[in-house]
Amino acid sequence: MNNVEHSLHIGLVINPTAGIGGPAALKGSDDKALVERALAEGAELRAEKRAARCLGQLAKRCPGAVKVSTYGGSMGQQVAIECGFEPLVVGHPQTEKTSAEDTQRAVADLVAESVDILVFAGGDGTARDVCQAIGEHTPALGIPTGVKMHSGVFAVSPEAAAELLELMIRGELVDIQPQEVRDIDEAALRQGIVKSRYFGELSVPQNGQFVQQVKQGGQEVEELVLDDIAAELIENLDPETLYLVGAGTTPQAFMDQLGLPNTLLGVDAVLDEQLLDSDMDAASIEALVEMHAGPIQAILSVTGQQGALFGRGNQQFTAKILRRLGRDAIVVVATKTKIRSLQGRSLLMDSNDVQLDRQWQGYIRVITGYRDAILYPLGDCPDHTNLKNEVQGNA
Repeated sequence: MNNVEHSLHIGLVINPTAGIGGPAALKGSDDKALVERALAEGAELRAEKRAARCLGQLAKRCPGAVKVSTYGGSMGQQVAIECGFEPLVVGHPQTEKTSAEDTQRAVADLVAESVDILVFAGGDGTARDVCQAIGEHTPALGIPTGVKMHSGVFAVSPEAAAELLELMIRGELVDIQPQEVRDIDEAALRQGIVKSRYFGELSVPQNGQFVQQVKQGGQEVEELVLDDIAAELIENLDPETLYLVGAGTTPQAFMDQLGLPNTLLGVDAVLDEQLLDSDMDAASIEALVEMHAGPIQAILSVTGQQGALFGRGNQQFTAKILRRLGRDAIVVVATKTKIRSLQGRSLLMDSNDVQLDRQWQGYIRVITGYRDAILYPLGDCPDHTNLKNEVQGNA
């Protein structure tokens, strides 16, 4: 494991009543009346204890490397403090007895805080609430605390969730994959009928491995991996989106599959699979960005060994252009072999604007193959607590 550590900003949400229906043989915890009855009969609330098993291990193994934002009271604040964190509380539940609406509100508020990952403690019902409220760019990981655990979004245990988060902090390869959120009708289950329903998907981190179809003796075959990455990009092409294709052999594979000429060390513009402009300078990019009324994405790779995303091979993307595009418009592509060569070091963010560099720090999605991606740190974040002061001081 690498010795390099990166700061991780976690958004924590706990459903305090998740799992109460297990010992009470209620087949779940969605029915509020049955939960109230179970509480009145002395049923134990277990969700906070299980969440504490995850956070406690994380605090012990990665001291000072985790920032926690959460909701007040039993929705996360109490556990975070108990485990030694000084959490940022972004809101409070409407009543002492929390509801699905509280969970959805908490998720939305934490996503607005630009957390690197949302960590939630609950079961399938909680996963449904998270799925309904979370944005498409924020990954999520479930700490299993519920009765019904049919969704593929949970770690196998609270400790396993902590280990996965630790891998991210250490800069190890962590895949990000869509996983189904499913739930079972509790009323039907109590009658012996299992009715599982699909509610959507969450982007869930998993222990990174080389992709099987491009694996050979434990090493990636470069040409096959580049083709896989290009296929992933092409499958998701939108005719209304303007694509700014940056320098490097990985974006070049994308252009090759489109049958378009490519500037290996420059920036090309593509719209509806047609080349609009090639080898563009910053002024040309800025003008095109301002003129285009639809969505825009920048497809960028990283330099080998150095790991530079901005500031070396893609200097045409000035801070002004990057601010106009926004972080979510950056599509990072790289082979896992190239990422492994960084030995856990962050991708370099050097836009010549210190404030922007600080604002964009955190974990970013990197496409590493066909339907295969990882989460990897962008920029070094040694101290999140001083981040705001450092930004203001350098502005």
